Amino acid sequence: MEKHTGSTYDEIAEKYADAQDNKPWTIYFERPAVLNFLPDLANKDVLDAGCGPGFYSHFMADRGARVTAFDFNSVFVEQTQARTNGRVTVLQADIAEPLNFAADGSYDLIVSVLVLHYLKDWQPTLKEFNRVLRPNGRLIFSTHHPFTDLELSSGDDYFATELLEDEWDVGKVQFYRRPLSKISRDLFESGFVIEEIGEPQPIKPPKDVAFNAYGRTMKKPARLMVRVCKR
Repeated sequence: MEKHTGSTYDEIAEKYADAQDNKPWTIYFERPAVLNFLPDLANKDVLDAGCGPGFYSHFMADRGARVTAFDFNSVFVEQTQARTNGRVTVLQADIAEPLNFAADGSYDLIVSVLVLHYLKDWQPTLKEFNRVLRPNGRLIFSTHHPFTDLELSSGDDYFATELLEDEWDVGKVQFYRRPLSKISRDLFESGFVIEEIGEPQPIKPPKDVAFNAYGRTMKKPARLMVRVCKR
């Protein structure tokens, strides 16, 4: 049984990575939402869980964090290594498996951007996150908003956990949708207390930038930002 849909990036990783730094969706929506949730990073030990092509690893290292990053996809690992130029420890690892490279209480903060929705079952991963965090350590993550992803469902059961497929500009992707109540329960049962939930809106782009999704994302939630503390 597959534990996640990480292989969805096998054919599209390079195209996905090449597009991110110039996409209005990323520049005016995705990244501001995450950066607004980050704490002071100076002298923090941080795990970038599912680092993708490495933007956040680079950002956090620039602000004084000691960053360890990992991803399932070898293309993303290579791109993060190149982007961070030796300042970040970058590993290839599976987020659905035990984090054998990390001892108990290794990190002050875990950041996981748009990764958890590829997992069928969150609890094994969340319990590993809890294990490798220090007392009062925090996890910050973003995921697809469960309300909006219901539009992709072939059914009408908001409370179901279901595998969905979507067609992006770089190709097809698969991920899991689950209700907010399931997200909060998985967090609690994995030893976390929710500190803040955000439903970000985009920042307004310059007039000469075509960001076609601006109006829609101002009125309809597309992302969920969550910050939790180790209990």
